[in-house]
Amino acid sequence: MNIDRIINMIVRQVTRKLVNKGVDAGIDMAARRGGKGAGEVAEGEAMSPEERKRAQAAKQAARRARQAAKVARRLR
Repeated sequence: MNIDRIINMIVRQVTRKLVNKGVDAGIDMAARRGGKGAGEVAEGEAMSPEERKRAQAAKQAARRARQAAKVARRLR
């Protein structure tokens, strides 16, 4: 195995991990509807019970999406 193939293999692995972290962060941010930015309240504060239930459902959907993405990556 020549050095070029080894370097390409390492670069692909690092790139894959970085992209996956970015996708996971984007899903988390979408589940929280933008996250906690300047001037926003914390996640549990000032939420009605219905909003809290929707936020929990969004988190669970994001978790299922991440799991599905993992399975899809394994199958490829």
